[in-house]
Amino acid sequence: MPGREELPSTVARSSKKAQRTWIKAHDSAVETYGEGERAHRTAFSALKHSFEKVGDHWEAKDEKGPSDAQAERSTPAQGDTAGGVDANASKQHLYDVAKRLEIEGRSRMTKDELVEAIGKANNRATARARS
Repeated sequence: MPGREELPSTVARSSKKAQRTWIKAHDSAVETYGEGERAHRTAFSALKHSFEKVGDHWEAKDEKGPSDAQAERSTPAQGDTAGGVDANASKQHLYDVAKRLEIEGRSRMTKDELVEAIGKANNRATARARS
């Protein structure tokens, strides 16, 4: 399976279900579009409907659905995403994730600021996990 060989490290550190979701979407996209960036974007788009990135891995969301405006598109394309943060979640949920990630100043942040801060914290956690 090509998807299993190309599994991103953040997905590899996630649940078996998250891994299966990414692999299945990736392999299907490879059959449709060929290997490359588009297959990866498609796999991440599928993953974001059921999972959100928290720190250096993906966790199941309470409710399925697109995580940001980019994921809401029917056809994945290049563009800005929330990087796996569930930007469509409630502010309370984002606050709770920020608390788990020990983000300072979270109580004064707007929803958009929480999304950005969580994304930065996720990137730092992923970089630490890779080194």
